[in-house]
Amino acid sequence: MKYVEFPFAETERLSFYLATEEYLALNYPKAEYFFMWQVRPTVIFGRNQLIENEVNLDFVKRNNIEYYRRKSGGGCVYADMSNIMFSFITPTFNRDFVFDNYLNKVVSVLQSLGVPAEFSGRNDILVEGHKVSGNAFYRVNDRSVVHGTMLFDTDLSIMVKAITPDNEKLISKGIDSVRKRVTNLKEYLDISIEEFKAYFREHMADETLQLSESDVEGIKKIEKTYLTLDFIYGKNPNYTLVRKGRVEAGSFEISLELKNNVVKKLNMLGDFFIIGDESELLEKFKNIEFTKAKFQEKLSGVKLDDYIYNLKAADFLGILFEE
Repeated sequence: MKYVEFPFAETERLSFYLATEEYLALNYPKAEYFFMWQVRPTVIFGRNQLIENEVNLDFVKRNNIEYYRRKSGGGCVYADMSNIMFSFITPTFNRDFVFDNYLNKVVSVLQSLGVPAEFSGRNDILVEGHKVSGNAFYRVNDRSVVHGTMLFDTDLSIMVKAITPDNEKLISKGIDSVRKRVTNLKEYLDISIEEFKAYFREHMADETLQLSESDVEGIKKIEKTYLTLDFIYGKNPNYTLVRKGRVEAGSFEISLELKNNVVKKLNMLGDFFIIGDESELLEKFKNIEFTKAKFQEKLSGVKLDDYIYNLKAADFLGILFEE
């Protein structure tokens, strides 16, 4: 098996590594390729999942956690620099062989470190009944791309908050539940994460493939497909987001109908005083992305208190983005 190395040491965003898998499957000779990577705090959800059902968008945006859709199926996961992502590209497509062969190799390496790991039989690797690794795969031409997590020392409380609906009771229960089902490898090892990666590489691969700057350019072209709003938000139906708050101008309940994080409709209820054409104001926010930056840009040419008595832009944004 060939271990894939990049011509740089910096950490890229998750979409780059997903694109690397595709690039190898599409452009390199048929062989087994393997590489490990880490990312800044990131949520990744499956190809057919509805983002609003899987990701706590308010929490991830407030905490600068990135989020991406992948092209494989499976569930939503959280990754950070204390979680190692594994990627494996096969020379042919054979689902059963992929899981039986590749995941059992991973289990064998863990066992050689003294970790009592086992393959769950579907797509998880367990240690004493607790999940340490979840895996997914998809087909690229006639080859398989497999990728998975390996929890080393991930903050499980952040993980739960990032992928759980924004409800404190559910989050609290979720953290307790996850701690009963999931564990970190650090609980079983006395080595650092870098020592673990070095050991894994040595026991999984016997050759090295050094990518070129030209390869990186090709990878970045594929990466663009992961970064479009249409791909990230998928075939999501319209959904409604409700924001509530009280400011100097009064109490507000703002309802936003969104599609792919773009505002399709905005309504406001409350005890504020209308002094201008409300419909004219609301129309200004249609078809813009629901981000603070886009709303600030739109508000730069709008005097809100010409429409609603005493309403300040900062107060309006504070309600919308819960600041």
